[in-house]
Amino acid sequence: MYNQGAVESAANIESGSRIFVYEVVGLRQNEETEKTNYPIRKSGSVFIRVPYNRMNQEMRRIARLGGKIVSIETGSALQQVNGTSSSFDTSSEASTPTTSGEIAETEGNGIATPVDANGEVKGFGKSPTEQQPKKKDKKGNTMTQAKAKHADVPVNIYRPNAPFIGKCISNQELVGEGGIGTVRHLKFDLTGGDLRYIEGQSIGIIPPGLDKNGKPEKLRLYSIASTRHGDDVDDKTVSLCVRQLEYKHPETNETVYGVCSTHLCHLEPGTEVKITGPVGKEMLLPEDTNAKVIMMGTGTGIAPMRAYLWRMFKDAERAANPEYQFGGFAWLIFGIPTSPNILYKEELEEMQQKYPDNFRLTYAISREQKNPEGGRMYIQDRVAEHADELWKMIKEENTHTYICGLRGMEDGIDAALAAAAAKEDIVWATYQKELKKAGRWHVETY
Repeated sequence: MYNQGAVESAANIESGSRIFVYEVVGLRQNEETEKTNYPIRKSGSVFIRVPYNRMNQEMRRIARLGGKIVSIETGSALQQVNGTSSSFDTSSEASTPTTSGEIAETEGNGIATPVDANGEVKGFGKSPTEQQPKKKDKKGNTMTQAKAKHADVPVNIYRPNAPFIGKCISNQELVGEGGIGTVRHLKFDLTGGDLRYIEGQSIGIIPPGLDKNGKPEKLRLYSIASTRHGDDVDDKTVSLCVRQLEYKHPETNETVYGVCSTHLCHLEPGTEVKITGPVGKEMLLPEDTNAKVIMMGTGTGIAPMRAYLWRMFKDAERAANPEYQFGGFAWLIFGIPTSPNILYKEELEEMQQKYPDNFRLTYAISREQKNPEGGRMYIQDRVAEHADELWKMIKEENTHTYICGLRGMEDGIDAALAAAAAKEDIVWATYQKELKKAGRWHVETY
């Protein structure tokens, strides 16, 4: 579960420091809550400070909790980057793996973006003034959003101990009459700050109040649903797609509502919000404007895909990005329970009608459509239905695939593509590993 060579290297550094910082991804809930039927986010980076004499013990604990150590730094090395030591410690509440949806509570889209080890550590803890100078548009105006390439992606401009204080501009319901649950589209004002981001990244939201232990609530991560220029294409906003988390307690059977998602779904315009980040390099779009992009999402997993599609097809976005004029092909397979739960329906269908040769839209509406066996139509059934066509696309070197939504959806998708690959005597699991190495297979599930 961890890189032994990196461990030995870090342990042997003669820096005089006896504190090491682990960057860990994939932490899950504990053994008991793993048995429950509500999802807890698995992905996302956590930085854990570990004394030298506890390194092996901490590695075993991380492995038990499904985590993977992607980098190890000495405490002094991180100080050189941050100017201060990391705020995460094995003895602190922040480093404790989450249970019952604490720091990684799966709310809204609930997707924590897996981050590149080097990029994340490089950007971790830098204050806004330490970031690169703001870029300016053609008129000389400061651009608050990023126009970065993948090698220069902004990360952790704002940290939990020094968040950006934004304001809610609008809070709109996305689920139509007769739909299931509530999903809100929230737009936040970034004026006065230096929060820059690009499509496919996430931001953290710190809800107000105290947790069950009497300590300040911890941040929850949400995928960004807007392009780097924001919904108003003025470089002053960021948007989220948030579902109110609601589930039955496994022991009491009482209805439990997510702390952060409930806070956000009931947020009034003008209310201040603590924002951290951005984070994430796993879900970024390729720079190739002629790429083929396959998107498979469920529910609020649509968030990053909305950002992609806006960048590709929205008129105002295309005007704002003369260097990025998408001429490739995008295919969205979107799984939802009912027609009223089709999030951003008008936007999606308008883009499909305007760019029929470049954008294909396929729904899997589980409670209204039937699969070939007569059961509910889930996203994996749609993938199976189009498996040969998808497989043909995936084999092309300029195709990128993005999967975002509920954990477990990958299994059905893999099974469908494995069947298509097997027709050519290709082992899908092996082929998929090569796609990941090439940076063409992107997955975030929660």
